[in-house]
Amino acid sequence: MATRGRKPKPTAIKMLEGNPGKRPINEKEPVPPKGDVKCPSWLLPEAKKEWKRLEASLEAMGVLTMADQTAFAGYCQAYARWREAEEFITQHGSIFKTPSGYVQQVPQVSIAQQNLKIMQSFCSEFGLTPAARSRIIAGGSDDSNSYDPMEQVLKDGWKNGI
Repeated sequence: MATRGRKPKPTAIKMLEGNPGKRPINEKEPVPPKGDVKCPSWLLPEAKKEWKRLEASLEAMGVLTMADQTAFAGYCQAYARWREAEEFITQHGSIFKTPSGYVQQVPQVSIAQQNLKIMQSFCSEFGLTPAARSRIIAGGSDDSNSYDPMEQVLKDGWKNGI
């Protein structure tokens, strides 16, 4: 049975955004070990390049852990296949004439579209889309030196506040 409603946002992304909806954070969410995330040897060469390009950024954001390796490998592999299909289309065009004279779309157009959809879904999971990035406030609430009286009142109430 499918789950109902909108898919929950990963806590790491929610925290980077500053939890704009102020909904409770799942305190009992399993936290996978950060560990040494390694690029799988079976990835296509172009996928390995994409892995190396993004790995450090995603680890710094806290969204790439040992448990996320497979999902990130899926993104990278889809990226490589998308690039391969797009290069074919660039070199050979997107349509061809069949032996019977009909004009038909080359299979690479469909392959490129499918892999682009896969990439987009993984991008939203890892916070890599422009819309996801626009909601992220990196390092926003870590400034412990600044005192905000209103924040104190909202936290502790009027009696313990100012």
